[in-house]
Amino acid sequence: MHTAQAPQLVFREVTPDRWKDFARLFERRGGPSYCWCMAWRATGPEARKTDKASKKAAMSKRVRGGVPVGLLGYLGDEPMAWCSIAPRETYRPLGGPEEPSQPGAVWSLACFFIDRRLRGQGVTRQLIAAAVAHAKAQGASVVEAYPVDPDSPSYRFMGFVPTFRQVGFQEVGLAGTRRHVMRLTLD
Repeated sequence: MHTAQAPQLVFREVTPDRWKDFARLFERRGGPSYCWCMAWRATGPEARKTDKASKKAAMSKRVRGGVPVGLLGYLGDEPMAWCSIAPRETYRPLGGPEEPSQPGAVWSLACFFIDRRLRGQGVTRQLIAAAVAHAKAQGASVVEAYPVDPDSPSYRFMGFVPTFRQVGFQEVGLAGTRRHVMRLTLD
């Protein structure tokens, strides 16, 4: 539940020209520089390199190569939020029921980061809406997410089930013991 009205953010895809903003958000105090959002993306060799610099380099390589990785949310010129939204095939298996699909048809919304100054203000809903709009504009027919229950001790960076239910996602299964697989079919 949010306690204040969130300021309206402007969302931009992470591209090579926005890499510095992405790095600034991830490296600020409290940022997710420990993972660089590589937990669900790392290939076998990348997964064996667990230091921050290797994870940052792996993410940078994807961005420089034009691989979709996600969106930044800006308040003015300052990056304040992030969500990982990309074609499901650009991730390692995220779990849950598999459906045969055309490449790029299913986009996965796998993680969020919001600067602590904006938490509790409804920014997650803005991120979800921006991610869905972005995926749809890129040709997706389904957006899939992997949230947890609000009392979950882990995977909280993937969002919470009630938030996704409130914006129209339907549960289609479980991935492991904590993560729910939820889908939104796009028109």
